[in-house]
Amino acid sequence: MKIKNIFVSFSITLLLWFLYSNTLDLSIFLIGVGVSLFTAIIFCSKCDLFQEINFTLPAIIHTFLYFFVFMLELIKSNLDVARIVLSPSLPINPGIVEVKTVLKSKMARVLLSNSITLTPGTITVDIKDDTLYIHWINVKSENIEEATKKIVNKFEKHLIKIYG
Repeated sequence: MKIKNIFVSFSITLLLWFLYSNTLDLSIFLIGVGVSLFTAIIFCSKCDLFQEINFTLPAIIHTFLYFFVFMLELIKSNLDVARIVLSPSLPINPGIVEVKTVLKSKMARVLLSNSITLTPGTITVDIKDDTLYIHWINVKSENIEEATKKIVNKFEKHLIKIYG
């Protein structure tokens, strides 16, 4: 049994239960604890999904910083795509770019690619080893290092602290 996976899964599930139930009623909270614990034990006792997470103070701080950076990038990219949609005469240069990542953890790479995909204007098309292929609505550079700096680095610097 992998206690770390169960603990992380339990915590996430309980947090979601708490947010969705929107109540401080003790009986509802205790039901949430039971359901979350049961779900975590059944589904995460044999998986290794969360084994690579670091539980250190810097990793926890970088988790919050990562969410802040993600939300900021989400807002910026939404405004950028809205500007493109509302002004169809703006020249855009769509294309697929290749970027590199230094992340070794599979979970960190998945989070990176999902973060890129969730920000409008970019979609992760494929991942092969340390290379991500990203469709970019307005390619600003086809150079691998420059594209990596513009798309990946802002997320990666926090994910490397969380996942090592």
